[in-house]
Amino acid sequence: MTSPPIQWYPGHIAKAERALQEQLKKVDVVLEVRDARIPLATRHPDVAQWISGKERVLILNRVDMIPQSVQQDWNKWFRSQNEVPYFTNAHQGQGISGVAQAARQVGAKINQRRSDRGMLPRPVRAVVIGFPNVGKSALINRLLKKRVVESARRAGVTRQLKWVRISDELDLLDAPGVLPSRLSDQEAALKLAFCDDIGQAAYDNQRVAAALVDRIKAVYHLSPNLFEQEPLSDRYPLELEPRTGEGFVADLADIRYQGDKERSANQILNDFRKGILGAIPLELPPAIE
Repeated sequence: MTSPPIQWYPGHIAKAERALQEQLKKVDVVLEVRDARIPLATRHPDVAQWISGKERVLILNRVDMIPQSVQQDWNKWFRSQNEVPYFTNAHQGQGISGVAQAARQVGAKINQRRSDRGMLPRPVRAVVIGFPNVGKSALINRLLKKRVVESARRAGVTRQLKWVRISDELDLLDAPGVLPSRLSDQEAALKLAFCDDIGQAAYDNQRVAAALVDRIKAVYHLSPNLFEQEPLSDRYPLELEPRTGEGFVADLADIRYQGDKERSANQILNDFRKGILGAIPLELPPAIE
């Protein structure tokens, strides 16, 4: 089966990018949030250029949706790349204290530099950036310990840039999710669609669900020790083998939905996105892959 084309809207993205880049001139530190299931696919290719010279804290959210062994592998891999990842589950508050401490440490360094130049300390200005629906607003609410920005497990909730006072030491900018205006790697685009991290995009649910099943099969065959049993088998009365993803969607439709493949596809996608299928990583560190 050919990879389904994932399409989105460059005009809308370009406007959001311009607004974000203008605000980035005013910030001291960037909190970059990625999806722990697909930490490479949710790396925006332009972030390094945008934040050149600024401090950055790397956050891998939704750590509850990958096995602990995979978290450990990603931790080793990122550290081998001279990056320190902070793993969080923003909806439950896991790992938030570590992020807050990292932000405070960066702030202390910045204000020490100001003091060395004879300047008074001020609240550090930080921005939270990442793809749509990776959990940026939930992270801010946890840092604040109260709900101040709208948060939901769907893309496109944050519509505009908004400054929030975290404490006397930290001001935080909540930014809408920003996608690359062009993404030629359709495999990466598919992963964004699997996880609903792609915002206002157009794609065929049936083809994406079939590709998701194929991806789960590939990860299972690559590293079956990550799973207590064959993935999907608990939730659906079907085995992965010998079916293709397309066949799996069709057979599930026949068994449960009177042949309605759209309902079958939506069931698979929703179950995966909500974590009902369990902890399933869609990317493994390059050394493992």
